[in-house]
Amino acid sequence: MPVEPAGNLPGLDFVRIEESKKGKSRLHLDFRPDDQDAEVARLEAHGAKRVDIGQGEQSWVVMADPEGNEFCVLGQRRQ
Repeated sequence: MPVEPAGNLPGLDFVRIEESKKGKSRLHLDFRPDDQDAEVARLEAHGAKRVDIGQGEQSWVVMADPEGNEFCVLGQRRQ
């Protein structure tokens, strides 16, 4: 994946490995971008997929990285 400019920290990279997921994710990340729709589209372009874990209709989007580790992309915080 391309590296983001230095001003966009912290950053995470998705790296594909040959081993399959062996169990439930031990770490769950929630991201709160300025623009949820744009961030979901950007993550999908880098290999993430939307997943249904039974969340129903929520303000966040549940996604998984290429190895199947789930994370959420939250909407903007209410003021």
